[in-house]
Amino acid sequence: MDGMVSELGLAGWGVLLTVGLGAGIVKGVVGFAMPMVMISALGSMVSPEVALAGLIIPTVVTNVWQALRQGIGAAWESTRRFWRFLLVGFVLLMGSAQLVPYLPKSLMSLMIGVPVAVYAAWGLSGRPLALPGASGRRGEAIMGAVAGFFAGFSGVWGPPTVAMLTARGTDMQEQMRVQGVIYGLGSVALAGAHLVSGVLNSATAPLSMALVLPALAGLWLGFRIQDRIDQRTFRKLTLLVLLIAGLNLIRRGVLAI
Repeated sequence: MDGMVSELGLAGWGVLLTVGLGAGIVKGVVGFAMPMVMISALGSMVSPEVALAGLIIPTVVTNVWQALRQGIGAAWESTRRFWRFLLVGFVLLMGSAQLVPYLPKSLMSLMIGVPVAVYAAWGLSGRPLALPGASGRRGEAIMGAVAGFFAGFSGVWGPPTVAMLTARGTDMQEQMRVQGVIYGLGSVALAGAHLVSGVLNSATAPLSMALVLPALAGLWLGFRIQDRIDQRTFRKLTLLVLLIAGLNLIRRGVLAI
């Protein structure tokens, strides 16, 4: 960690903390995208493994807040309703997380950047984000498997989760809560998986902990914004940022090959 501090400098740390704040704001407004914003932005400054470690603890803490914002009873009902998605996602997450130390950095950047860019471009096209069959039990399990696989090596659950919820016709308030529950339980599993894989360790944990406060501040601001502005407009701006970030990761992955 000492080496990371001296290498980044005060300006670099200022950027990192700003990234945590911005990612928290985005999550507070739309309920997701915090890991995608953080892995994309942090990945431009540090290695993919360090970027992944950095987002783990802030993701756990902010998801707990989001999940419990409407009370423990509502959160438990969401857990009961989407247990298939959670169970299948957990199994795939634990397995794919062990691949991180063995994946080339260029491959990690491409595997994260491509789905982020495709998802953002699809959303910006104005087409409804719904997948055939995703509203049934089998579709829910399949989407859980996809989400868990990508979350294991990237920390990103958002796109397949949002697709599944949209296909089920989930209203906005419940979708915010359900996302908090799904991402919260998933992020706890992610933290455990990467304690085992070695990605989250004594050298990377301080960075992750340092990003907690700006992420919480951003989440608070995002919740305030969500109550006051047209969420559809802000979500389009968020998708544009994600598209740029995803394309940047693809660029880095291609250049590293």
